[in-house]
Amino acid sequence: MPRWLPPLRGHHGLILGVANAHSIAWGIAQRCAIQGARLVLTCLNAKARAQVQPLADAIGAPLLECDVREPGALAATVARAAELLEGRLDFAVHSIAWAPLQELHGRVIDTSAEGYAQAMQVSCHSFAELARCCEPHWPADGATLLTVSYQGAVEAVPHYGLMGPVKAALESMVRYMALELGPRQVRVHALSPGPMPTRAASGLTDFDGLMADARRRAPLRRLVTLAEVGDAAAFLLGPGAAGMSGQTLYVDGGLHAVG
Repeated sequence: MPRWLPPLRGHHGLILGVANAHSIAWGIAQRCAIQGARLVLTCLNAKARAQVQPLADAIGAPLLECDVREPGALAATVARAAELLEGRLDFAVHSIAWAPLQELHGRVIDTSAEGYAQAMQVSCHSFAELARCCEPHWPADGATLLTVSYQGAVEAVPHYGLMGPVKAALESMVRYMALELGPRQVRVHALSPGPMPTRAASGLTDFDGLMADARRRAPLRRLVTLAEVGDAAAFLLGPGAAGMSGQTLYVDGGLHAVG
């Protein structure tokens, strides 16, 4: 029998948005590294680096700082990542979401135009910008782009507020990018994990109640783990998902199926 090889062996990838050991981006990075990928990671700034650098060191990945709100920052980060990865990006993961706190805790109808635009730029449009920046570095046989969504994109989740419409736009972006980039054999996906105790989620009102409700209603009667989310991401990024594009994959213990 042929010797088993890690599915992502020989793949080079950029993973944006590692915040700490509990972040979804880190769960994805860990599992991609285990499956053989060479990675470059990003964190927001020097303050975040203190928590993320030991994680990056543990998997032998260079760590860059990138705040997508800064003009030119994303382009510079992608260029540097490609340089560190021998000029090739087989995949890129976008795990970035942000909205001004006062907008996040208010009603959608009270959202300011400025706050909405900021949330859209960071959480949605930066995914399109990431694709544009990565395009010169895609190998001839294709690449994969992955972003992170949430059930609030397709149904109104209490206290999720402004991020619901933003994530809905992000999932629509996935479909249009899949259509446009498909002729280049570039696949585009969203991963939609169930509620998890991440740093980003801690900014939501009553997130503990949301997690408790997920445990109660999900068919598996539990929350999913970072490793499970990471494995699903690694599958989408690898050769096993070569015939898939333009979809949102749920990793939520079946919660999305029961409404």
